[in-house]
Amino acid sequence: MKLSICTDAVYRGVPTSEAIRSARQAGFEAIEFWSWWDKDLNAIREAAKAHDVTITTFCTRFVSLIDPEKRGEYLEGLKQSIEAARSLDCSRLITQTGNDREGVSRELQRQHMIDGLKECVPLLEEAGVTLLVEPLNTAVDHPGYYLSSSEEAFRVVREVGSPNVKILYDIYHQQITEGDLVRTIRANLEGIGHFHAAGHPGRGELHNGEINYPYVFAAIKEAGYQGYVGLEYFGKEPTEAALARALGMAR
Repeated sequence: MKLSICTDAVYRGVPTSEAIRSARQAGFEAIEFWSWWDKDLNAIREAAKAHDVTITTFCTRFVSLIDPEKRGEYLEGLKQSIEAARSLDCSRLITQTGNDREGVSRELQRQHMIDGLKECVPLLEEAGVTLLVEPLNTAVDHPGYYLSSSEEAFRVVREVGSPNVKILYDIYHQQITEGDLVRTIRANLEGIGHFHAAGHPGRGELHNGEINYPYVFAAIKEAGYQGYVGLEYFGKEPTEAALARALGMAR
């Protein structure tokens, strides 16, 4: 298990190329961010190379995955995002599902999502990219979002049936939605391609709140997870000290 910093959260308002330098000085070898289309990818690539930092993941364009009328737009956005990922030597992309469609059954929306993800698979396989489907909490941060349950998310991934489509398991979001973090992670680890972490309540530093991150991190490592956990929190304390505490938890 390795840590990366979501620069758009932890270093919000700071250009990504500058955040890369700060992350490396704080002892981190990997970063991630949200949107790519509003950033200077050349500057990010050069900064990552200069500081020997890995770009772990970033988001696809925000197009509904559960509306079949937007399927073509979604796939075009995915193609553009894959090209951006290639330019940054990044092999993972995050996708949201979009908001629940009023008047359309959940079963039909779920099937539309599965069908859309299956159409993504050839593009992902050709590029060697893993698409990370992200459930989000609807109680606090994302009211109206379609996919909040990790159980439903894992079921979708199993139905898609491709190693190039996995779940981004956000520990903060799933604590709000359902809790039972460690048992769920252990039971579904093969379907998880990335983690996010923040304290709850407040989405702040990991050491503040009700989530016992040293215990959760130990369970993730013991389960054999070899990938990244992205620190996606909005800090309320000095950044360097909080990041040092997070590194200590992970070790």
